[in-house]
Amino acid sequence: MTIVVERRVLVNLPVDGRTPLVLVSGWSGAMDAVVDSLRTPGTVSLRHDLGQVYEGVVRRTLHMAEEAPRETILELAHGCVSCTLREDLLPLLRKLAARSSVQRIVIAMDPALEPEALCWAIENVVVAGVVGQVDGSASRDVRIEAVVDCLDAATWLADATGDDALADRGIVASGDDDRTVAQLVVGQVDYADALVVTAGPDVESWERAKLAAVLARLAPGAPTAWASPTDRVDAEALIAAIPFDARRGEITDAHSPLLRGQPPLTSDCGVSIVEFTAVRPFHPERLHEAIDVLLDGVVTTRGRVWVATQPDEALWIESAGGGLRVASAGKWLAAMAPEEQDGVDTARRAMAALRWDDEFGDRDTSLVILVHAADPSEIDRTLQWALVSDDEMRDRDAWANWTDPFGQWHEDPCETTESPYSDVKREATE
Repeated sequence: MTIVVERRVLVNLPVDGRTPLVLVSGWSGAMDAVVDSLRTPGTVSLRHDLGQVYEGVVRRTLHMAEEAPRETILELAHGCVSCTLREDLLPLLRKLAARSSVQRIVIAMDPALEPEALCWAIENVVVAGVVGQVDGSASRDVRIEAVVDCLDAATWLADATGDDALADRGIVASGDDDRTVAQLVVGQVDYADALVVTAGPDVESWERAKLAAVLARLAPGAPTAWASPTDRVDAEALIAAIPFDARRGEITDAHSPLLRGQPPLTSDCGVSIVEFTAVRPFHPERLHEAIDVLLDGVVTTRGRVWVATQPDEALWIESAGGGLRVASAGKWLAAMAPEEQDGVDTARRAMAALRWDDEFGDRDTSLVILVHAADPSEIDRTLQWALVSDDEMRDRDAWANWTDPFGQWHEDPCETTESPYSDVKREATE
């Protein structure tokens, strides 16, 4: 079977002297094929296996091309997976980058890990005490060349739209890891610069077409290699096809543009993007009633909302499959003192100025909803119904007295389920 790489546009990126780093994430067996394809002379691959976390250990494997793999058993630092990875992986990246024999590093991520969290740590966590190196983040010595995600066409869409917990699949990053499968697999694809999709003969053409439509909207511009389980994957060609404006480990926040790249805005196989915007707030109780419309037949929802009972705080809504979280997105610019506004990203202030309202400032709602089996018009009608009415807009003194289910933000189902990566994602829970 011939592997097809979609959207292949070769790009030469400027070299900045740092060692290129490739992250390979996902659940499918193609991960091994991708890593093997990249294991050329001068490339070192690295993997931290979390399969024995419950026994208090992490297994690290280091593999240089043409050498036998070297395995190290690490004890959990403070009983924390994130701490263990940071204390071992980040200094190791800096040490490997300092070797003249190492021209590239490939990280084969454990299925339970999210590339966004690791990229954040590489960029922001200070590594101290490395002999011969100035204290600083690993990004001083490595640059993220690509994030490649691997997925199985036979199971991914069902996983991405379900509500199974990771623990149900025997995949955990810590003893209290209660993330869902959908949160993990959707996040992995959303953050990817390139995709490898394993599609065997049991995947029908309609299933393939629908999955392709979802991926084109969830990871727009990401070159995609479709291959059978037995194909050799040309990961070098795939990485070369990544567009120049790909994310490559960039960390965005709640006020960054919601639509990255140029995703198709038309419907394909029942898959489409719904953009919902409003310049008046939501009624908190009606919004709570309307939330189910963001879950049924929806792959993912993400965006900022303005709730009438919280005039100072922007809220962030993010869903994957059958689970949804509402977290703090920080203050609206209009609620900040001038000195606070001075510390805000210039791009955010510029975008806010284009839509500034004399009374409400930058307060508004902007949601992007990726549907696969839902009626876009029904979503729009339901969200419109949840907005504050004309009469309620005229009686703003009453807003402060309304019951607010989002008082300390919210999760759906209505239970606390904190991710071990909440410190990275800045998620707020009840």
